Amino acid sequence: MSALGYQPSRTMPIWAEIRRQASRRRTQLALGFMVVLPLIILIAFEFDTGGPGDEDSGSGGAFSSIADLGTSGGLNFALFCLAVSAGFLLVVVVALFFGDTVASEASWGSLRYLLAIPVPRARLLGVKLIVAAAYSVLAFLILLGTALLIGTLRYGWGPLGSTIAAEIPPAEGLLRLLGIVAYLLVTMLVVAGLAFLMSVLTDAALGAVGGAVMLWILSSILDQITALGGIRDFLPSHYADAWRGLLSTPIQGEDLAKGAISAIVYATIFWGLAFYRFTRKDVTS
Repeated sequence: MSALGYQPSRTMPIWAEIRRQASRRRTQLALGFMVVLPLIILIAFEFDTGGPGDEDSGSGGAFSSIADLGTSGGLNFALFCLAVSAGFLLVVVVALFFGDTVASEASWGSLRYLLAIPVPRARLLGVKLIVAAAYSVLAFLILLGTALLIGTLRYGWGPLGSTIAAEIPPAEGLLRLLGIVAYLLVTMLVVAGLAFLMSVLTDAALGAVGGAVMLWILSSILDQITALGGIRDFLPSHYADAWRGLLSTPIQGEDLAKGAISAIVYATIFWGLAFYRFTRKDVTS
């Protein structure tokens, strides 16, 4: 029998958790770095002296062709910022927001007090999951918005350059960039699921964040081993670069669809395991 006036749905309000997470130093640093990164890249571009070594720019790696377009307009500058961030930085940011959810409460000893209020366990996880997702989306949008702003102020507004097709008009190019951000967010669901599950399994937030990042990196390494053949199609990171299909005309959507489905399936499994484990574990911290 529940206490008079007690309503589980009114415990731990989402807005209270949003304000609480906003006061955390790691949230402020993560969001702040999303603003600083485009500025760092802009300064780095300003050091380009156009010296004699520039003819070798084609050997600069996977992003060299995108880098060549990076100073040709705000859209291209934003595209470059997203491209260089997607492989590692954005993975760390998402892992940080999701891996620090439950584990940090446990390490501080406040988790058992939250449950003693009492906050239903499923609601606690649900609220933290929603807030972590909201901050992850905010981080991506801050990165894109800052890059577009300073890139346009410095290099002007023009078509989105494509390394595999004709230039894309500015209005459509902006939509393509938003599509790239949306796809990157979907692929990061795998990292979010891994970090969230590990946050439930351990009391060490750093272990949850680092574990999710390391597993994503391991998947990326295995994806480079062609001897694995068709097995690579089932690796979580196999379709991580499918966003490049949004730069072609017409859009190459097959890998985009496969990548989205794969990420959603993996995330659903990981989040399901997290809820199953947390609703049945003994919480002593």
